[in-house]
Amino acid sequence: MEISRRNALVYGLLVAAWLVVLGWQANEHFRVRHTARSDLSYRAKDISTTVGLVLRSQRRFGGVISKERLESALNDLIKPGDINGIAILNPDGHVVASAGTLAEGQWKSVSGPAEQWDKHTVTLMNLVDLGTNVTRDIEGFNPPVVLPREELYGPPPTNPPPLSVRPPPPPMAPTNFTPSLTITGDIPHVGRPRFPRPRWMSEPEYKAALQKQSVHSFLIVLSTHTVAAAIEQDLWRRGIILFFAGMAVAGFGLAWRGLNRSAELQLRLVRASELTAHLKEMNLAAAGLAHETRNPLNIIRGHAQMIAKRAELPSEVREKSLAIVEEVDKVTAQLNEFINYSRPREVRRAPLALSSTLQDLVRALSYDLEEKQARLDITGEPLTVEADEQLLRQALFNLLMNAIQVIDTGGVIQVVTGRMNHAEGFIEIRDNGPGVPVEQRQEIFKPYVTTQPGGTGLGLAVVQQIVLAHGWEIECLPNEPKGAIFRIKHLKLVTKP
Repeated sequence: MEISRRNALVYGLLVAAWLVVLGWQANEHFRVRHTARSDLSYRAKDISTTVGLVLRSQRRFGGVISKERLESALNDLIKPGDINGIAILNPDGHVVASAGTLAEGQWKSVSGPAEQWDKHTVTLMNLVDLGTNVTRDIEGFNPPVVLPREELYGPPPTNPPPLSVRPPPPPMAPTNFTPSLTITGDIPHVGRPRFPRPRWMSEPEYKAALQKQSVHSFLIVLSTHTVAAAIEQDLWRRGIILFFAGMAVAGFGLAWRGLNRSAELQLRLVRASELTAHLKEMNLAAAGLAHETRNPLNIIRGHAQMIAKRAELPSEVREKSLAIVEEVDKVTAQLNEFINYSRPREVRRAPLALSSTLQDLVRALSYDLEEKQARLDITGEPLTVEADEQLLRQALFNLLMNAIQVIDTGGVIQVVTGRMNHAEGFIEIRDNGPGVPVEQRQEIFKPYVTTQPGGTGLGLAVVQQIVLAHGWEIECLPNEPKGAIFRIKHLKLVTKP
């Protein structure tokens, strides 16, 4: 329970750390987005200031400006893909002068100081009060009026008077008279002159022009591709940071999981080591007990044999004595197998010719083969392997004896040797007996698991012990059309010099 809580706490902290990074990056992205938009707005204000300077420089006749000159100056500011359009509006929202591409909806949908962001453009209105900007140095002056050239300069005269040239006045004669100037009273303040309305326009016409053609607000349409590029680039950057942060969190999580598993495995290993030591002690004690049990069994067997040989005893007593001898032999055989299984396997490797070892085993098993009327064939390539001779003899003896026991009378057993590659070989013991069911092919190598009614279940367990002690492998396979194959593989070959 404590480990589960600790794991939940660690994983929760990792997820919280990633969420903190996510919030931080989201906040930074919104800040970059806001900064990019603000920079574009500030740029629009700079452009509006430039337009204000243009209006000042082209002011004529008391604040009346030529529309053609103003639009020419505005056209110089237009850069497709950057500044799409510029418009100057009157108080009613109608265009007084414009340049570039400007849709009607772009100023009809914007009112007052505002920004309208579309997919590819942004429309900004009334960034600077152009009326005050232009005439702030003229006290009491009206906003600039933009008029076409014909209205600005008036209609051309129909009968212009002839030009007359006045002769220059004669030079004045020098004189010694020095005039004197005396000014009395207050001297009136002379300020900046106030420009009158154009002489060809009446007062009502001039007031109507002020209403319809005066500068009231400024509208500019900018492309947002720079903002979109900055936002996209920043989004990719934040995404990469989040990706690596997620990878780091996942890596820490996997590392913590591996650390926990390693700790659990170490704990299991310690427990297994303790259990192994305990089992080893129990095994030695059981082996000693089995060894000590054989002595009284041998005494019992000897007394039973003596009783069975005495002719003066009744036949029933002699038969029971022989039965005691048989049962003692069975128990002794089981004890011998148990002692053999519990004995530590110390492998002493040496070059060993398989053909000679197999021939010795055939001679040792000749009586059992004749009793079953079985045939034993040895085929394959003669091999020389590195093995402990006594242990390999015992393993092959157990396999051959197991095959002799399972085959029917007149059965066939084959021993096949061969190479797996240039450095490893194999040995196969084949029989045409009943075979081994699929579900038992792994279980039969465990102690006390047998498919024979009178078997002890330790023969194949001893074989597997010997095989594993050498670093080999053993497997049980089906033999077609019937029977079983016990294959020992990965035997190290000895190459001849």
